[in-house]
Amino acid sequence: MSKIEPIILNQIKNISNDVQINSSYIDEIVDEITEPFMKDLDEYVKKIQTKLQDKKNPPTDSELDDYCLNLSTLIYFAGEGAERIGVRDGVAKTTYKEAFNTYRLNCKKGTAQDKTNTAELQSLKESVVSIAYTSAYKTAKAKIENAMELLASIKKVISRRQDEMKLSRIGNA
Repeated sequence: MSKIEPIILNQIKNISNDVQINSSYIDEIVDEITEPFMKDLDEYVKKIQTKLQDKKNPPTDSELDDYCLNLSTLIYFAGEGAERIGVRDGVAKTTYKEAFNTYRLNCKKGTAQDKTNTAELQSLKESVVSIAYTSAYKTAKAKIENAMELLASIKKVISRRQDEMKLSRIGNA
């Protein structure tokens, strides 16, 4: 083993730490973008999670019915919010491309690759905003998909309980 490996490993760790720090800033931006549209759904899913963690008091049939109705409504509005984020994602991508192209055209010196590199550096802010909106859109869509899975699971539990009640009635007849 050479002495370079520990130095490279240290550099990798430093880069990884920088990525963690920079990602946390983008995560904050993503949260700010999604929160107005996903807050109600997030809170309701957490409410259901809390109830499910209480093993001594499982959800009643009435609570499961409420979960179905409320989740459906919240998914509807979250879907609308996700589409709004999607529009903003498109605008952010266009803004980035416009900034990049403007910077690229304004570069008067250097090779084509030099001009591209300069334009990439100068449009970095627009690129980060675009990345944040893309991530926010994906996050919103994932939350909606997960809430739909939760809704489907709740419906299965309701169906299973109804089947059990029918069987118990037949057994008592």
